[in-house]
Amino acid sequence: MKPLPRSFYERPTLDVARDLLGAVLVHDRRGVRTSGVIVEVEAYIGESDPACHAARGPTTRNAPLYGPPGYAYVYLNYGIHALVNAVTEADGVPAAVLIRALEPLEGIEVMRRRRARAAKGRRAPRLPLAVEDLCRGPGNLTMAMGIGLAENRRDLAGERLYVEDRGIRVGAIAWGPRVGISVGTERPWRALVRNHPAVSRATA
Repeated sequence: MKPLPRSFYERPTLDVARDLLGAVLVHDRRGVRTSGVIVEVEAYIGESDPACHAARGPTTRNAPLYGPPGYAYVYLNYGIHALVNAVTEADGVPAAVLIRALEPLEGIEVMRRRRARAAKGRRAPRLPLAVEDLCRGPGNLTMAMGIGLAENRRDLAGERLYVEDRGIRVGAIAWGPRVGISVGTERPWRALVRNHPAVSRATA
């Protein structure tokens, strides 16, 4: 399989968000490969979107959003969890899709070990975690896959962190409000596979 081409991302963000569902996110870290089917995403579009990091205009932090499509935008959420996004639209148009949840495919035991290590010193989750719990939620997803700030600006058409089409068919897709934010909640820019057990929050 080959990574999705840059042209896949150089499209309207909501189209990219929809088409990412069923695609496979792959991370190769020091020769250890993990992957999972994307089952939940959120779109963040432009300076007029109050929940988008571009809402206040260009900064050093959000520079990848303004760059070419098909690159990763990875940032720390509240200084704790790395979150991974795929930059979309044309170069200079700030937009991205946040990957919120995966159905794990490869490296499941590696994912379990990484989640367990991350839980040390905090209230530990029940172990071993069920497969559908490993990558539910964007922070858990990056912990399980070993994705950190080193992957910021990573070329998603490259060989280390990428998305590929394996011809996987998912169930019905639903759209609804984005979660975990305090502004822009009225925009139905969260797309998910309806009733999938790995989705990060129950929905209709």
